[in-house]
Amino acid sequence: MNMLIRRLFVSLRQHGVVPVCPSRLAIAVLLLITGLQPVAAADALIEHGRYIFTVAGCASCHSHHDAALAGGRPLDTPFGTFYPPNITPDREQGIGDWSEADLVRALGEGVNPQGEHYYPAFPYTSFTRMSRADMQALYAYLMTRQPVARASRAHDLPWFLSSRPLLGLWKAGRFVPGRYEYDPDRPDDWNRGAYLAQALGHCGECHTPRGLLGGMRGNRYLAGARSGPEGRMVPNITQDRKTGIGDWSPAEQRAFLSSGRLPDGGYTGPLMAEVLGSSSMSLTAADRRALATYLQSLPPIHHDIHYQFDPFADQQLRE
Repeated sequence: MNMLIRRLFVSLRQHGVVPVCPSRLAIAVLLLITGLQPVAAADALIEHGRYIFTVAGCASCHSHHDAALAGGRPLDTPFGTFYPPNITPDREQGIGDWSEADLVRALGEGVNPQGEHYYPAFPYTSFTRMSRADMQALYAYLMTRQPVARASRAHDLPWFLSSRPLLGLWKAGRFVPGRYEYDPDRPDDWNRGAYLAQALGHCGECHTPRGLLGGMRGNRYLAGARSGPEGRMVPNITQDRKTGIGDWSPAEQRAFLSSGRLPDGGYTGPLMAEVLGSSSMSLTAADRRALATYLQSLPPIHHDIHYQFDPFADQQLRE
């Protein structure tokens, strides 16, 4: 460091710059170096958080009308209507008084700072797989957003689902917390794609059918749902060639993620278009390839979401 300061001092004098005391110059350089590093690190953390926020699709659910992230958008489900809360850094109505640990616990355990359980309409069942580093970056980014003093709206649920303590019993049998575990037998891009699908993108929350009590049916992972968000059908995205996307080429899958364009030249419906526009289209090229690689590796599951259920059909009776 001393040699660097002396050379800088000599160079300044040679170029006609008013000489300064070497010790003062040393202090100035030291302050410059130590001052810029934390700022650069903070900026990088917030930028990473912005990417996590986008890929996770936070804005799509938590924004309504003209209030970004202030909550209130109705989410219609077979169990009632949920209204995502205000997640701006407003200290009274949002999450401005949350600590980083509070957000990590909410994402990883489905519990708010007061210890109350969240309904799984908030997809902590997938977000629990996020890395702690991504959770921390997301917190850093959210704390830079514009505070909005708008109260969160209460959910509109039938009386027998309005008890949050009962959610603990539901979670006990259907929620397994824990980070995504890297598979050493798979390449890096596959693991990245699995992480995007299972954790950040929480694809299974919409594309996996659910049982009577709302738990995702693991044996039909990503096989589509007849009644998804807002009562809409959600397609099968396994590699089944008849009912899924098994006849899509890798290039066609990547093109869909970046534009919503289907292999037949048409475009996806409004619900998926919103998902793509608010999250998937912002994936880096490398992440799009990784996600496509993971989806192409999934086993085909024959599940026709357009099939009209007949409870008296022989096949249903056998099941």
